[in-house]
Amino acid sequence: MEKVQIDGRVIVTGATGGIGAVVTRELAAQGCSVIMACRNVAKAEAVREQILARVPQARIEVRPLDLTSLASVRAFAEGLGPEPVGALFNNAGVISRGYSLTADGLENTFSVNYFGPFLLTKLLLPRLPADARIVNMVSLTCRYVRADEQALRPAEKDFSQLGTYARSKLALLHFSLELARRHPELRVNLADPGVVNSGIISMGRWFDPLADVLFRPFIKSPEKGAIPPLAALASEERLGYFVGNRRKEIPARYHDADLERRLWNETERLI
Repeated sequence: MEKVQIDGRVIVTGATGGIGAVVTRELAAQGCSVIMACRNVAKAEAVREQILARVPQARIEVRPLDLTSLASVRAFAEGLGPEPVGALFNNAGVISRGYSLTADGLENTFSVNYFGPFLLTKLLLPRLPADARIVNMVSLTCRYVRADEQALRPAEKDFSQLGTYARSKLALLHFSLELARRHPELRVNLADPGVVNSGIISMGRWFDPLADVLFRPFIKSPEKGAIPPLAALASEERLGYFVGNRRKEIPARYHDADLERRLWNETERLI
């Protein structure tokens, strides 16, 4: 995998398994100081111990972060101290089976996949030096949906498991474009791992066992899924769309400066 050279700490959200755990391991093996930002601290500690067994010199810290709680996001950012953050990998994601609201009144999928990363990134801006890296994990499902201000707060009647997930990831993509526009000094890039064999693709439905037999053998391992974000973190460029180990231009169909400005403003109002 490509060598990643980052000055300052690297924050990886959702690092308790799958792509996040692999990225943490690879970064630590290359000498980066990594903060695992995770909701399940006990599980994160177990992953950290596994990595240390393979990479004894690894510099890894576990800190609690629950993206369904804006208060938790603020507490995480405040607890980081003044030391600079060299990179942020917004990796954590969820495909909620049913409709539910967080304590902040936000739909759960959007809270984890969009509102939480939005707020975390904004709160970290004072600690991000010029040329700091921000990598946001998007999804190939973005191409099948559209997002606007109303989509940020779906009603129960409008909820669908995959559709809401796709719109939350599309909102994150638009946020990335607006972030890069407002902060051109930062290296903002996108990573699309494709379909990866991890817990997130378990739909919680009756057909999961059948899908495990017919579908999982043909999808990517977490190691292969980690290639795009690692390439994005290593990149010296900006606004790349990383698929596999290749950098592509962000498709023109996603560029909409007016929509991105409106989504940003509405998100700030909501949080």
